[in-house]
Amino acid sequence: MSIELSGVDGKLPKGRIAIIASRYNEAICDSLVQGAKRTLAEAGYDAASIVVVRVPGAWELPIVASRMLEQSKMIAVITLGCVIKGETTHDEHINRAVSEALMRLSIESDSPVGFGLLTCNTVEQALQRSGGNVGNKGEEAAEAVLELLRLAEKM
Repeated sequence: MSIELSGVDGKLPKGRIAIIASRYNEAICDSLVQGAKRTLAEAGYDAASIVVVRVPGAWELPIVASRMLEQSKMIAVITLGCVIKGETTHDEHINRAVSEALMRLSIESDSPVGFGLLTCNTVEQALQRSGGNVGNKGEEAAEAVLELLRLAEKM
């Protein structure tokens, strides 16, 4: 006997969802936030159930996401940021550390953590991923969180 669980459809839980977004590369991150908010609103979450918190940069995303899940009792968080490669390897260290911390947070908190951290080589790549012809990764991170919440309701 096999049971197939798909998170594509189903009921969404009530509760609040936090969007934690970097202020660094502000115009790009603003577009990611708007995409995530729009996606959550289309799924039925009203403005009172969506909390937006801005942080200085990508490095600060994990600690604020952790606090929002633990202290503010969010049902999920969506993290958004943009790190663009420079002349050094600084971006690689930031991207790796933030990615690992957010994955660890999701597992340890047993809560969906949407990953919308752009890790681009150029500003043009970031623009294309924040509403350009490659889509909006803020929307995609919100959609992934919604799917995980639906799946959790089914399980």
